Amino acid sequence: MNAKSATRKIINDPVYGFITIDHPTVLAIISHPYYQRLRNIHQMAFAHLVYPGAMHSRLHHSLGAYHLMGIALAELKSKGVAISEEEELGARLAILLHDCGHGPFSHALEKELIPGVHHEQLSLLIMEKLNEEFQGKLTTAIEIFTNRYPKKFLHQLISGQLDVDRMDYLNRDSFFTGVAEGVIGYDRILKMLTVHQDQLMVEEKAIFSIEKFLISRRLMYWQVYLHKTVVSAEMTLVHALRRAHQLIAKGQTVEAATTALNFFLQNKAAATDIKQHLDLFCRLDDHDVMASIKNWCQHPDPVLSELSRLIVNRQLLKIRFTKEAVASSTVSTLRKETAARLAISEEEAAYFVFTGEACNTTYNPNDERIHILFKNGDVKDISEVDNALINHGSSKAYGEIKKHFICQPGNN
Repeated sequence: MNAKSATRKIINDPVYGFITIDHPTVLAIISHPYYQRLRNIHQMAFAHLVYPGAMHSRLHHSLGAYHLMGIALAELKSKGVAISEEEELGARLAILLHDCGHGPFSHALEKELIPGVHHEQLSLLIMEKLNEEFQGKLTTAIEIFTNRYPKKFLHQLISGQLDVDRMDYLNRDSFFTGVAEGVIGYDRILKMLTVHQDQLMVEEKAIFSIEKFLISRRLMYWQVYLHKTVVSAEMTLVHALRRAHQLIAKGQTVEAATTALNFFLQNKAAATDIKQHLDLFCRLDDHDVMASIKNWCQHPDPVLSELSRLIVNRQLLKIRFTKEAVASSTVSTLRKETAARLAISEEEAAYFVFTGEACNTTYNPNDERIHILFKNGDVKDISEVDNALINHGSSKAYGEIKKHFICQPGNN
């Protein structure tokens, strides 16, 4: 292998075509076990139970976001924005590793497996560990990722309401699910990006593309990410982990299928010093959890075994969305019925009959805003432009929408 081929790789991506990796540090990071584990973490958790094609991984998504970051940076440089080679590499590495802290089933188990530790904290710890291994080559990437780098627009490309992270997952998730409502004009949006007063903005010609982007995201949440079957499956998995923790707290034996998952299952206090256990965390992926769930189908505890069986056999809890919170009397009655049916206590029946909320926000002007730069130099928030579809006055339609839900056993 010659030196040129060793520092340049072409990846054939089904969404964008060929993605070029042409920097030795990027190639080394991609080859690292900390990054390669993302192959075994589903990008969309249980969405494949509804949309069979949604089997893509966090690795696919991060490579796609990396590709879009390259296009965005090239476009900004073509418009005279000063971006050095070091800054470009830093931004590329930051987006490549932005999701490396996700654990098994991503957001679904984020609060259960390692309580109190957000995936962004873990991503930062992993980046810092890699920075030690690579003799400081990720320093700029870390500064950009944590928004400590002077050029703020670089961080906005990674984390904001119009970042390349969202552009890729909407485009990619739409592609693999076949849900056309999620299709966005990412290429036009990238062409319209600009920087004004050190802030990432969009030229006024892209207003309609931005509104389509926001509405597509809203539709994807209700149709895909918060689909009732997906919510039911994720909540069933959450309750299985909670039951396992409860049994362990009572002194009963519950073993995970792998050493890494078993450690975090038996040691909830590990979250207080996660940095010390980072290597072990980076051995976790979806396979650890699903292998354990399959084993727990034969566990002597009727609650844990039934929850596990429901997941493995896709005989999920029946879920119903409602406008108002479900009355406590209704929940109580259903728990009594479930307790009698499954021969368990009413307290244990709460693992099968429970309520919750699903929230979706189209655009939050209190968050990282999307600014439109007009030809005359004026700057307006996307919600303030003339005849805007997304505006402050339409909060009922485009602000936060909250739905209540109740889960209960079906007739499996």
